[in-house]
Amino acid sequence: MESLILKIIYGLSILASIIIRRPHENRNKVNKIVDNQKTALEKTLLLLVFIGMMILPMIYVFTGVLDFANYTLPLALQFLGVLFMTLFVWLFYRSHKDLGQNWSVSLEIRDEHTLVSSGVYSKIRHPMYTAIWFWVIGQSLLLHNYIAGLSGIVAFWLMYLLRVGPEEKMMENTFGEQYKNYKSKTGRLLPKF
Repeated sequence: MESLILKIIYGLSILASIIIRRPHENRNKVNKIVDNQKTALEKTLLLLVFIGMMILPMIYVFTGVLDFANYTLPLALQFLGVLFMTLFVWLFYRSHKDLGQNWSVSLEIRDEHTLVSSGVYSKIRHPMYTAIWFWVIGQSLLLHNYIAGLSGIVAFWLMYLLRVGPEEKMMENTFGEQYKNYKSKTGRLLPKF
């Protein structure tokens, strides 16, 4: 596929993620936070993810600054990239829809927070993380550049590694046995078989 088409597909996926997330950000601004675990590390990780998944890809898409790090992939892998981005948009939408008022960009528990165990959360504890894995893999297959293409994987891997444990501990502290029971029936990123 032409590089421009791949860049447009990537850009449309990013636009979709912004459209999906915006109403949740606006609605949840009024929710009272009762447990905020947003540390300096958490803020740094969010910034790195933003750079790796938005800033560097946009620099690549709109300038020639990173062209020295370009590579090419077979057509089949490019189509796989389109598939991953499609899965990302769908699962990202479903995750937000199913979470509703319980969504937060960082490690926070809100007043009247409930444990969501329906929809995609009935099978997967962290479908939003799964969706973002689809995003960063798709990014590497659509943006043929060692910096812009792989920066999302590196940044999100680091965030996932350092965040999922504390997030699960926070949920366990908040919901106790209910969360432990839920955890035993679901997979972290993929359905439990």
